[in-house]
Amino acid sequence: MRKVLIVGAGQSGLQLALTLLEHDFEVTVMSARTPEEIRDGRVMSTQGMFGPALQHERDHGLNLWEEETIPFDGVGVSIAAPDGSRMLDWVQKMDEYGQSVDQRVKMAGWLELFEERGGQLVIHGVTTADLDKLASMYDLTVMAAGKGELVQLFDRDPSRSPYTTPQRALSLVYCDGVETRPEHPDFKAVRFNIIPEVGELFMIPCYTVTGNCDILFFEGIPGGPLDVFTDRPSPDEQLRRILELMRTYLPWEYERSRNAELTDQGGALAGGYTPVVRRPVGELPSGAVVFGMADVVVANDPITGQGSNNASHCAALYLEEILARGDGAFDRAWMESTFEKYWTYARHVTDWTNAMLAPPPPHVLELIGAAGQIPAVAKRFVNGFADPTDFQHWFMSPDKAAAFLASATAAAS
Repeated sequence: MRKVLIVGAGQSGLQLALTLLEHDFEVTVMSARTPEEIRDGRVMSTQGMFGPALQHERDHGLNLWEEETIPFDGVGVSIAAPDGSRMLDWVQKMDEYGQSVDQRVKMAGWLELFEERGGQLVIHGVTTADLDKLASMYDLTVMAAGKGELVQLFDRDPSRSPYTTPQRALSLVYCDGVETRPEHPDFKAVRFNIIPEVGELFMIPCYTVTGNCDILFFEGIPGGPLDVFTDRPSPDEQLRRILELMRTYLPWEYERSRNAELTDQGGALAGGYTPVVRRPVGELPSGAVVFGMADVVVANDPITGQGSNNASHCAALYLEEILARGDGAFDRAWMESTFEKYWTYARHVTDWTNAMLAPPPPHVLELIGAAGQIPAVAKRFVNGFADPTDFQHWFMSPDKAAAFLASATAAAS
């Protein structure tokens, strides 16, 4: 029986661990926190998962909260005008619904499921020295914790990492009491609100430790008016500031959120990080190698909501490649080859995300504006959240955008 060590208890590491158990691998997961500590702790992120990623969970019986989680059926885009009105506003349903389950709920539940299914769970923080001793005991060691000392084992890939500083100041709260958007009271949608030259606000339906709720999530351009959380305010003060910013810049979203209350005192988070692509192989002092996955090797800004989806796709592909390896060694060459297969997907997410962080070029503004008039344009944009590889064919270049718009306009008329 082949032995795999996975360090980190997030979406990618636990999905890989649970699916490896189905194929008679001996799997050990090392987590710095117990399920109870995760469940009772602070939120770790936003998350929105779309059709293909949700299907990975269904395929392996990991969709433990699908029935009680209220889905979001679409994505809506609004652009704020200087006077507080909306210069653009539209919403479009996706072909498949998405869902957001608080990682406190999911990761705590998956850790418990992992033990129930026969996995070995070790609760312990891991240092480089620890990992150096442990790696020789396993056929494969996977690093799935995207933060902390161990990430430094993986070198930044400058050819794939255009940024050296955070591109957004992030602040979010999980809330009860947010009313439904009056424009579509019969279904939920992720609302993407753009404040030109200031930042973005996302409104995301979510399932958390207290039940269904909404996430209010600001992405502020560093140094701008949304970058006001560096003093680490209390959760209640953070909510107050977020609502005040909404009242100033996005009054239509403030109106339905004015009675919002925190779901719990752990339901707030602020900070930022630099988007980066790292090399997939980390070398330990002994010369042993460890394999990075998901956020360890491809960490994008959350502006496109792809972190959990990337993690899910990475875990699915790594599972496939591990099984295909048979009795072969999980050596450096295999790790690099496997990552490059993942990169054929993740590169399109990275390109799209980086494009959304930059001031929009004229062809993107034209596409987003046309989406309010031509349903086919809106449909292709919102379905791109489920399949970001499609954006290369129509969104990323002026020529392809013009050809698609001409075709969509002709079909609509």
